[in-house]
Amino acid sequence: MKNITKEYANEDITVVWKPGICAHAAFCANQLGEVFDPNKRPWINVAGATTERIIEQVNKCPSGALSFYYNDEKKAGEQPTAAGTESVVEVSANGPLLVHGNIIVKNPDGGETKHNRITALCRCGASGNKPYCDGAHKKIDFKG
Repeated sequence: MKNITKEYANEDITVVWKPGICAHAAFCANQLGEVFDPNKRPWINVAGATTERIIEQVNKCPSGALSFYYNDEKKAGEQPTAAGTESVVEVSANGPLLVHGNIIVKNPDGGETKHNRITALCRCGASGNKPYCDGAHKKIDFKG
């Protein structure tokens, strides 16, 4: 899958979307449809809600496909990340493993990818973006 990154900015923050790692859980569209509407182009409208509400919703993204950064460099250090040193693994019904917290994924080529907040890992085996979930569990009707 292509390594595409798209950015949508208001005067406070820039929302970053990486479609290649999106698990299509639709938390964003279902919980803040005035900002995240997959039937519109562009599908992210950062003028649709307050900056605080957008940040709150982006932080709920289970795959990490949505993130944000502050446009003002002075606030960059304030971006929330997972607190503490513990991580929690949640098994989602018929879906991915959701890892809440800071983790490092070691790739077969020896490279490492750091993640914080929430990372969705494939549990069904059908993802085209392993080890990450890409929503394929829905297509194959995974139960587990």
